[in-house]
Amino acid sequence: MTMLRSIDIFAGCGGLCDGFVQSGRYQTLAAVEWNEAPVNVLRKRLSDKWGMDDAEKRVIRFDVQRTDELIRGWTGDEEYGSCDGLEKYIDGSLDVVIGGPPCQAYSIAGRVRDKNGMRLDYRNYLFESYIRVIRHFEPKIFVFENVPGILSARPGDGSFKIIDRIRDEFDKAGYAVLSDLSKAVVDMTEYGVPQNRKRIIILGLNKKYYGGSKKCGKILYDFYTRILPFYKSDHVMTVRDAISDLPKLFPLEKDIRIDGHHLSHSLPELPVDGHIPRYHSQRDIKIFRMLAEDILSGERKYESTEALKELYTKVTGKVSNVHKYHVCEWDKPSNLIPAHLYKDGLRHIHPDPEQARTITVREAARLQTFDDDFCFGKSMTEAYKMIGNAVPPLFAKKLALAVSDMMEKYSK
Repeated sequence: MTMLRSIDIFAGCGGLCDGFVQSGRYQTLAAVEWNEAPVNVLRKRLSDKWGMDDAEKRVIRFDVQRTDELIRGWTGDEEYGSCDGLEKYIDGSLDVVIGGPPCQAYSIAGRVRDKNGMRLDYRNYLFESYIRVIRHFEPKIFVFENVPGILSARPGDGSFKIIDRIRDEFDKAGYAVLSDLSKAVVDMTEYGVPQNRKRIIILGLNKKYYGGSKKCGKILYDFYTRILPFYKSDHVMTVRDAISDLPKLFPLEKDIRIDGHHLSHSLPELPVDGHIPRYHSQRDIKIFRMLAEDILSGERKYESTEALKELYTKVTGKVSNVHKYHVCEWDKPSNLIPAHLYKDGLRHIHPDPEQARTITVREAARLQTFDDDFCFGKSMTEAYKMIGNAVPPLFAKKLALAVSDMMEKYSK
């Protein structure tokens, strides 16, 4: 079949993009991301893994809110330099736009942490830039990914739901989406991702291309009830499936320094990219070992939220409204891998009590289904952020195949 021409908006480090390329059915014409670290990672991935000779140009670092310049190009910007713009790299018809704006403004956890409930955060309205790109290029379809919290988010004065505004704007732009977008929430554990991760996947159909709203409604029903579910996995993948074969990293009897890094744990004899443990204090190592042993023994004294909060207060003298500790269990999917992981790993403690540590960058990447040859650069902080913000490439590949199947079935 003919390769589908696609671009990625709000691309991050490219989890969604990587899955679409892996499917073998898409040609990535361009990707847009404003943050320098993921831009560099995505450029390297598209160049080294997928043979894109001009990835330095096609992965565009720019503020999507400056949409006219993004489309037509700009010169001499102090931060972003110069670029010919998306029109240069698309140069013709466009089949698919993928991506989704940053989820922090819509995340329920983010709203809990923010004193204004994220109602005043500018990221509530980044979808408008996404829609402006769609209006200009008029792709046959778009794929818009975000957190389920977008269904209940009420920015500004709280008088409206942002999802209603988004649906209306898609409609005005000429695209049909599900009328009840709660039915677009996908549980990624059902698709082989070893992590409890739910996301809303909004598929939008160009009404001019697909024959009007009524026909689009039937196609969308078919996509969400038959075409996409065809790619569900027969097996629920677990933490054991994902990370048990990685080298073990044990606590050291005495902290050491190597190349300026303070280490509390051993390093693997054969290096694995990103498989370097965080530094942990002796206090934390004892807590991690105790919590992992509590689960492994079946005693589970610290299974309840209250018990974990009490433990945290006891060992730190601080009070937390949420429990800070969580051990990943061998024979279950992991808890959600969030961008917040860059701050600490207390809610992602390794299940092996002998290792008594939190998960490494490579383990987080495995739980997000990134291939081991996907490299995130030297900064551990940036790597955790990128991984947590990404769409798992395995799910992205299955989504890409389902979208392609739908387009082939209903093409004119």
